[in-house]
Amino acid sequence: MIVRMWEARAEPYGFADLITWVCDTALPEVEHDPLHMSSEVFSSTDHRVVVISKWRSSPRPLPDPPAT
Repeated sequence: MIVRMWEARAEPYGFADLITWVCDTALPEVEHDPLHMSSEVFSSTDHRVVVISKWRSSPRPLPDPPAT
């Protein structure tokens, strides 16, 4: 198993939009890959979002978040 971590930080006014983008856009782009096992999304009080994804092999990167 390969575990990848992806992290992004947002300004306070864009934090909710970043979480929505991760859950509704970024993760669906990789979750259909047969090598993808699972992903978890974490958020923090300092406006960071972390995605931990588990892969059988050849992990795909998440796309870059949209500019705010």
